Amino acid sequence: MAIGGAAPHDSPGGLPDFEKPLLHAHGGLQAGKDPAAAHDHEAQCSPEAGGATSLRTCFNGLNALSGVGLLSIPYALAEGGWLSLVLLLLVAIVCCYTGQLLRTCMGASPDVRGYPDIGALAFGAKGRFAVSAFMYAELYLVAIGFLILEGDNLDKLFPGTSLSLGGVLVLSGKHLFIVLVSIFILPTTWLRNLGVLAYVSASGVLASVVLVFCVLWAAVVDGVGFQGKGTMLNVSGLPTALGLYTFCYCGHAIFPTLCNSMKEKDKFSKCIDRY
Repeated sequence: MAIGGAAPHDSPGGLPDFEKPLLHAHGGLQAGKDPAAAHDHEAQCSPEAGGATSLRTCFNGLNALSGVGLLSIPYALAEGGWLSLVLLLLVAIVCCYTGQLLRTCMGASPDVRGYPDIGALAFGAKGRFAVSAFMYAELYLVAIGFLILEGDNLDKLFPGTSLSLGGVLVLSGKHLFIVLVSIFILPTTWLRNLGVLAYVSASGVLASVVLVFCVLWAAVVDGVGFQGKGTMLNVSGLPTALGLYTFCYCGHAIFPTLCNSMKEKDKFSKCIDRY
């Protein structure tokens, strides 16, 4: 049965040829123009002038994957126990493997630029709509979550802060900082080149390193210590731990954008392995 109205590929015996990838069943794909490139999907993505280098792409990816998710791992361990680290390993393996599959799908045709295109190739217009809805909802909710987190943390650092706008509107506490952070971050969304955004990402990676150093300093120097034993396994806390471990890889949704921004897209798989 052909998907999206594509004609099925039959084998000599009259049966469908399941050896061929699903994406190749669609007429919209242009893979196969070059026989050598047809066997090497990554070779079909030619370098684009002005794109981001592999190093800058790594910074962008690390900034998306590290940070709050990294700092939430101790709480995940407290909820699920030490053996819940197996879930973290499984999530990392799944995200790495699906990242490689995503790269292969994008290499199947120059028309594939992201998740919506893959959804369209697999299930037609309905697939594009469903994938786009889920992807944009995730990105929107993650952005909202980070803004709320920024507001909470800054409110604790600067308690009692308020701003009066002409005596009509008064912003205070968490709401004020959420608005200020939104205004501060807004210009970064206007950057058209992720190679330039890599400098912002590098500062984010540096901030993550500083935060981890601060936690270690509090434990070693300030006398907090490492006396906590924890539990080996807490079954009731495994769902919470799994959710927090998955949150560590919430940047998976931007992998197509990172790949499209690269100057040499054939090196994207190596960047995924570094993550």
